[in-house]
Parts: sequence; C-alpha cells; structure tokens
Amino acid sequence: MENKEKVKNLIDLRLQAKLGGGEKRIASQHAKGKLTARERIDMLLDEGSFEELDMFVTHRCYNFGLEKEKYLGDGVVTGHGTIDGRTVYVFAQDFTVFGGSLSETMALKICKVMDMAMKMGCPVIGINDSGGARIQEGVTSLAGYAEIFERNILASGVVPQISAIFGPCAGGAVYSPALTDFVMMTEENSYMFVTGPKVVKSVTGEDISTEDLGGADVHAGKSGVSHFKVENEEEGLMLIRKLLSYLPQNNLEEAPIFDTSDPIDRLEDSLNEIIPDNPNTPYDMKTVIHTIVDEGEFLEVHRNYARNIIVGFARFNGVSTGIVANQPNFLAGVLDCDASRKAARFVRFCDAFNIPILTLVDVPGFLPGSGQEYAGIITHGAKLMFAYGEATVPKVTITLRKSYGGAHDVMSCKQLRGDFNYAWPTAEIAVMGASGAIEVLEGRTISSMNDPEEKAKFIAEKVADYNEKFANPYMAASYGYIDDVIEPRNTRFRVIRAFQALQTKKVVNPLKKHCNIPL
Repeated sequence: MENKEKVKNLIDLRLQAKLGGGEKRIASQHAKGKLTARERIDMLLDEGSFEELDMFVTHRCYNFGLEKEKYLGDGVVTGHGTIDGRTVYVFAQDFTVFGGSLSETMALKICKVMDMAMKMGCPVIGINDSGGARIQEGVTSLAGYAEIFERNILASGVVPQISAIFGPCAGGAVYSPALTDFVMMTEENSYMFVTGPKVVKSVTGEDISTEDLGGADVHAGKSGVSHFKVENEEEGLMLIRKLLSYLPQNNLEEAPIFDTSDPIDRLEDSLNEIIPDNPNTPYDMKTVIHTIVDEGEFLEVHRNYARNIIVGFARFNGVSTGIVANQPNFLAGVLDCDASRKAARFVRFCDAFNIPILTLVDVPGFLPGSGQEYAGIITHGAKLMFAYGEATVPKVTITLRKSYGGAHDVMSCKQLRGDFNYAWPTAEIAVMGASGAIEVLEGRTISSMNDPEEKAKFIAEKVADYNEKFANPYMAASYGYIDDVIEPRNTRFRVIRAFQALQTKKVVNPLKKHCNIPL
C-alpha cells in the first residue's frame, strides 16, 4: 500500500470511528432528544480543544458471535481538552454502540484517561449513557467496572470528579457516579437504579415505573444521589463548565480568582431589616446569600434535596467560597438526617480542595421524633460535626438568628476550630428557646400554680428574663465564643476581610492513615 493510500485509509478509519454505531443509530439517538457522545464533548469543551485517545480500540470478545460485530472506539469516546483554557480529561459513553454497554476494552479506555488525569492533576468528567455491563463478556466486564471504581476511590479528594447521567445508568454502572464528587441528571432521558422495574416487580411484587424508581426527580429530591437536575443536555454541559470555574484543578492548587467590579465595602441596608421581629417568622436565607456575594451569583448544589439547609459556591472579592446556610423558609431550618449528610459531604469536598467555607447560622435545633431517631440522626448529625471539626480550610461563621443546643455546636462553632465567628445583633445563642427552657427550669413551680392569670404572668416574666440573658449574642461574646457582633448591612465587607486575614492559615491534623468518620 502506497503512502497516499495509507493516509486515505487513516482518514477513512477516522470517519468510520466518528460514526460510532452508524447513521441509523445516531438518528435514533437524536430522535430521543439525546446528543451523541462526540456532540456532547464538543459542546462541553472549548472549541477545537479536544484530543481524542484510543479511537481505534475494538472489543476482544468471541462469545455469542460478537466477534462478527466490531466498532472502532468500542462504545466510549475518551480524551482531553480544555474548559476556559484549563485542561480536563473526559469520557463519554456512546449509546449507538451496543447500547453503550461496558466491555473490558471500554473500561481500559476509561481507566487510561482517569490515570492520566491523576498524573497531570486535572479534573475528570464522565458522561454516562449506557445499558450496563456487556453481558456477552461476563466477568471481564464486571472486572472492568471494579477497575473504574478503584480509580474513582483513589482520585477522590485529589482531582475533582464530575458525572453527567444523560441516559440509562443501571446495575453496577451506578456506583462509579456515586463515588464521584458531583452527579448531574437530565429531566426526561436519564435514570439510575441498582435493579430495574422488571426485577423489582419479580422479586418484591412492587409495580413501579422507570421514572418513579430512578428518574431525575427521585434522585435530585428524594435520595440525594444527584446534585443537579437539568432540563436538557445543553444546560447540563454549560452547568459543568460553570461548576468547574469554582474549583481548583487538584487538591494542591487553589481555585481560579476572578476579577470583579463588585465593591468590597458594598453596604446592604436591607439586611438590617431582613430578620423578622417575631422569632418564629421565616425569611429566605437565599436572599441574604445573593445580597452579600460577588455580583449576586450563587451556584446552589443539591437545590431540591434537604431544602432546610443550603449549600453551594459563590465568590467573595473574586475568591471561590463554599457556603453552608440553614434555611428558615423550610422546616424552620432544623437539622435532620438528610440535611446533615448533605452539608457534611459539601464541607468535606471544600476542605479537600482548599475552598474556604462560610457558614450562615439560623438553626432552632435537630428535628425531634422517633422517625429521625430511628433513621440515625445521632450518627448523621455527627457527620456534619466531624466534617467541620476536621476541616482545615479558612472557616468563617455568622449567626443571624437562632443557634440552639447541639445544632449550635454542629454549625461550625468556635470550638470546632471556627476561625472567625461573628453574629448579628439579632442572634440568639442558647441551649434552647425561651419557652422550652422555662418549662424545664420552672416546671415544678408552674405546675403548682392554679390561677391561670398568675401562671401566665409568671411564665411571661421568666421568658422575658431568659430572653434578656440569651436572646442576644452578647453572652457568647463575653466568653469569646463570638469574635464580634457585626452590623448586618456590613456583612459582605466583614466576610471578605476575614477571609483575607486567613489566606496564610496553616493547620495540620494529627498524623493518621485516615479518619473513621461516623457513617
């Protein structure tokens, strides 16, 4: 074969590889409202930056006549490119080739880019659209999954890992995304479950649809498996780009700093009035967040899950910051099992990747009841406490209103190595609210009173006395547990100043193989 023919042969092979499973299957993919693997990568990465690897890999299976059907690339597109000029490694499963099912060689391709990402210190983005393990390959396919899982585990806390579920993700396939830092699902075309509806029906008798078992709404709102729910793939890919802008390339670097025209000393008079006079009246904590961050931009994580707590990313003077905040607008902002787990995982992510943490506190306590106790609120609450106490990144805490009982301790208090702990003048820091406290402290006296008017007057006086002592931040400030009481409208300035002062913070935890966080 002459050189010209060899070059032409290469070009033809490349064109063949780019067709995946062929024009008919590509049309079928588009008919479902789904993009192809290469279309997804092109939309995700900077234009012209993608460098593909292993385009000519094919499977090695000879079972069930599979050797008669081979496709270049074997059902996954892998390589590297850039997002906003920063290198990332990416793999996208190709549903047009054997339904995106995982083979031994597909796993090797995925493992190769994960190994390279670790070596180079770059994020890994996986786009999942797969029918599961390639049954014809048997145990080699299962071994391939385990090889991927091991790399997910070793990469955890070293490079950011993001999973986009843009189609089916079932059986063993679900565990790779579950091991990554962030999972995203599309509203109509994606689903995740360990066992599908047919198996569920045959084993348990439960009749349930694919969507109700493992759709985006389920995992974004009920299970918490998915951190983001998006309307379509284009929105999801743009969201990945935005998310990465808040993250460093790896655990040894800092997140990029952005220029901002938002003044450091911008005052927000509305914050002086945002806390209602009635301590039981809710308000929206997101209003506070949007008011104090750069340009009002806040990327919320787990928006639909455990809405009594808010977590997400913003910037202060251009510096990426993780925010954890109680939400009085939902369940009064109490901590329950789900909220504790949600916040603990986010705190640990921020700590792993050198992202400072701002905590905004308005928490009346832990949610009481047998349901929470049986679900393990003690262990789940301990996760959040552990996460804050373990974290060595700069930590700034502001108490806006209530901070009661054990929930006060859990929300990045001074004793969990909070660096700067501030409070608004509306803060109430105590073991419990006034009414509950008086019932405990004066219960015998109250029960001995027969005159309703006398009883009501006595309770009112005791509640007023308790409020005078604890319905303010000054008792805590007198012990040094609160570093300063700040004017609400000046919050942005004080937060930025605090984080600037903490830029050179160095704290090292005791030497150990790893901790044993309560799971």
